[in-house]
Amino acid sequence: MDKKVVVYTSNTCPHCFTTKDYLTSKGIEYTEKNVSKSPEYRKELMSKGFMGVPVVMVDDEAIVGFDKQRLDELL
Repeated sequence: MDKKVVVYTSNTCPHCFTTKDYLTSKGIEYTEKNVSKSPEYRKELMSKGFMGVPVVMVDDEAIVGFDKQRLDELL
């Protein structure tokens, strides 16, 4: 079963790069939504109740920050 993975990022977030690198190294496909480039993505993230990045959405589960153990559990 494939899970839908969305990563909210910004241009200046080192943990965002770590998260993306980790997902790529595991062969996990994801959609990146960069809040620095899109006010729409920023509003979308805030509507979910989050103010910072990275936020990884795995289906309906949210992971705030780079949490390797939680990513492994959900993926």
